[in-house]
Amino acid sequence: MFGELIPMGGGDTVPMVKRSLLVGRRESCDIVLRFSNVSAHHCQLSVNGGYWYVKDLGSKNGVKVNGVRIGTSEKLLEPGDELAVAKHHYTIQYAPYDLGAVGLPPAENREETPQAIFGKSLLERAGLSKSDIGGRDAGSRRFDVLNNEAGQIKNPNDPV
Repeated sequence: MFGELIPMGGGDTVPMVKRSLLVGRRESCDIVLRFSNVSAHHCQLSVNGGYWYVKDLGSKNGVKVNGVRIGTSEKLLEPGDELAVAKHHYTIQYAPYDLGAVGLPPAENREETPQAIFGKSLLERAGLSKSDIGGRDAGSRRFDVLNNEAGQIKNPNDPV
């Protein structure tokens, strides 16, 4: 067994017996949820690098992880996360090490590629602009350390 889905609010635990599971209302699915608000092929659960991931297959009522709708992108499911298929909530339990995981879970944010990291300034990555920190366009003065005409800097080597 590769893990289990534990229904929140009670019910039978759903064993995860394969590395890839189709969840939906149809009898041909690996995990069958016989509810009218669950799509025929609702979502796909799969193991990658020792961690479970979920992908919404265009369902009408969506998939949420820890209360946040995932859209059509693949989302990491860490042990203990809450998975909601339509309005049916489960807690996922598994041991990443037993599934072949080494180290920490992979970075979920695809923006963390080297091209994305070095392609933006630190200010942009933090969601700031020069005006937020008092840059030139915010009306701050720029000091020239070599020009002492304005009396900006007192050089201890200059005669008094």
